[in-house]
Amino acid sequence: MPSLHLSTLAGVRVAVITDVHANLPALEAVLDASESAGAEQIWCLGDVVGYGVEPDACVDLVRERCDVCLVGNHDIAVLGGLDIASFSEAAAVAVEWTRGNVAERTLEFLRELKPQVNTCGFGLFHASPRDPVWEYVLSSDQAETAMDSHPERVALIGHSHVALFFHRPGEGNTSETRGAQASDGALLDLGEGEWLVNPGSVGQPRDGDPRAAWLELDTEAQTARFHRVAYDIERAAAPIADAGLPSRLANRLYTGQ
Repeated sequence: MPSLHLSTLAGVRVAVITDVHANLPALEAVLDASESAGAEQIWCLGDVVGYGVEPDACVDLVRERCDVCLVGNHDIAVLGGLDIASFSEAAAVAVEWTRGNVAERTLEFLRELKPQVNTCGFGLFHASPRDPVWEYVLSSDQAETAMDSHPERVALIGHSHVALFFHRPGEGNTSETRGAQASDGALLDLGEGEWLVNPGSVGQPRDGDPRAAWLELDTEAQTARFHRVAYDIERAAAPIADAGLPSRLANRLYTGQ
């Protein structure tokens, strides 16, 4: 990854991506779209590998193009740092396949990563501020607890594979937290209150939209816009089937579920 001093960056346009899951066509489409949009930095919130069958190519691209990369639970599992008994059957099979087929350079890269980083006044977490590796934040109650455990106003999270946001407008825990799924093009004004923002998944969306997801963040204007990008799903799904992995991992790409 490029060398930079994260704490000193100000006024940059950032593409925030997460949950690539070894889906190379989706990653390429998102990177092309973010470049066309004028993104100056790319931040990846983890789970570069798992589920898909092009882990090395995806890690190579992330290493080359991303200025920040976190480690996710699937990345840790491939490294042997998580018990896959807690994974779904299909996910566990994919972890085992990845362990048997991944290059050493990919493992070396993943070993260097952490599940959370603070930069430019934003907290970056693979899962949540309360549990950076494993917690799915899908409800307002969960979001409130996460906000209470995080000193920054805005946290960027992944892990759930759903493009969404939660907002608490007042200071502290005195205001009601509201959240919603985010559609393509939705724009957030992050200038006031507390926020948890999930870009949605690049490589395996689960919000009913099969297109690859990413978030366009303007750190100076304090805005965030959600984006979806069409990609060649067959090019991602066919190799999964050819590798003998569970058919669900390929089929779900077509439905975004």
